[in-house]
Amino acid sequence: MFTRDDGCAPTEEETKSETKGFQTVANVNIKPLEDKILVQIVEAETTTASGLVIPDSAQEKPQEATVIAVGPGRWDDEGEHRIPVDVKEGDTVIFSKYGGTELKYDGEEYLLLSARDLLAVVEK
Repeated sequence: MFTRDDGCAPTEEETKSETKGFQTVANVNIKPLEDKILVQIVEAETTTASGLVIPDSAQEKPQEATVIAVGPGRWDDEGEHRIPVDVKEGDTVIFSKYGGTELKYDGEEYLLLSARDLLAVVEK
């Protein structure tokens, strides 16, 4: 992690230089490795169109998320070149129902997915 000699927090420019090669949407100090993608789940509706509340136990596991940060990509089989990930920060993606690793950071919930867990990008 980048630290300054004067004890102050790094400036935005200093932070950008530290995270060169990584794309970030939110102010999150999580940098995915290889072909990993950090996403924040788009919450599913908890009520039906007619106003019925759906209990947690009956809700489907959400499969839509916003990309927060993207790793630099995985290495090819020869280990010479990186294969970039097909998504970028801010994209809305649909992912495999049981893919990824759930994690909490600074009170927020995130999901760390492999690029192979992604099924589609939602075009706006």
